[in-house]
Amino acid sequence: MLTPIWRNLRVFHHARRFTMSSFTLPNTPIPILNTIPTYRTWRQTAFDLKKTVGFVPTMGALHDGHLSLGLSSPESRTRTSAHASNTVRRSLQENDLTVVSIFVNPAQFAPHEDLGVYPRTLPADLEQLMKQQVTISGDVRTPSAVFLPGVQDMYPSGIEQDVSLQKGTFVDVKGYSHQMEGTSRPHFFRGVATIVTKLFNVVQPTNAYFGQKDIQQALLLRRMCRDLLLAHPDAAHVHIVPTERDPVDGLALSSRNVHLSGDERSVANTLYRALQAAESGWLAGETKDACIRAAEMLVVGAVKDAASRGINMQLDYIQMNDADTFEVLEGLSQRNSGDGEAVALSGAVWVGKTKLIDNIVMGDLVYGAR
Repeated sequence: MLTPIWRNLRVFHHARRFTMSSFTLPNTPIPILNTIPTYRTWRQTAFDLKKTVGFVPTMGALHDGHLSLGLSSPESRTRTSAHASNTVRRSLQENDLTVVSIFVNPAQFAPHEDLGVYPRTLPADLEQLMKQQVTISGDVRTPSAVFLPGVQDMYPSGIEQDVSLQKGTFVDVKGYSHQMEGTSRPHFFRGVATIVTKLFNVVQPTNAYFGQKDIQQALLLRRMCRDLLLAHPDAAHVHIVPTERDPVDGLALSSRNVHLSGDERSVANTLYRALQAAESGWLAGETKDACIRAAEMLVVGAVKDAASRGINMQLDYIQMNDADTFEVLEGLSQRNSGDGEAVALSGAVWVGKTKLIDNIVMGDLVYGAR
């Protein structure tokens, strides 16, 4: 039976007939809100009913990760397919209503990165979302709406991948976008901060949820909310959800894994093993430099072994950064880094043509990476 709030908001169910590209969306009980005015009407109803709204922003491809991991058991496949909806389940547990946005953001792609090949799996995404539900005090909660805007909606002034050609308003979190992943993707976080600000302005969530696998992105957005004095959400309500991992070898589950061949998948957990080695050294009191060297040596050995099997693997970086300032830690050990201060141990490797990123957070993040 539909809950009262669901009946009140289901007036927007007709929006599911919205079409994209060459396919028509499948029939779904989840309202699909594909214009900003339609969404804002929906949101006002939630405000009037004093309902909390959780928000999970995505670029789609919600279940791509389970398609390529090569897991053999049904239990493993179930665990893997659940990865994309880990943040959705968290939102369902903590909010009256949950909104998932699906928007492939052009501003996150540099001119040399092919925006056109990013997977668009909207019908499958909706099928995945329809499977998500939690029961709270007898109330069955499922995703309440999907916000599905177009590029013109989100960029009224237009958008170019080349930053030098862009016109309009953009959000740049100065001093926090050039480290870690920003070293090789200097304009990436400008695109992220801009689109998330726009989405927050439209969605006005009570709580927002981001995965720890993209730790720099999550922490940067939390800081952005604080600096811009946002209320929906404020910084304390930007939640970082722990990374879901393959139960066999610990690989962080990601839509990027779909691009790995079977042989490449067999070495894809190298980065996580290296980060674990660095973490062990850090917790044992070793210096940051010694921890990084141990991690790098593990990767070097794995790269040689992979090459002997015809697998191309290359280390991009492994580094320790202050989780608040993003500055690289210099010459420190756990014993003199400051009590309780969080350290982001992160890295990236190329396996074939696929870049894999991962991280381990050591210490407590502000507001908690719950």
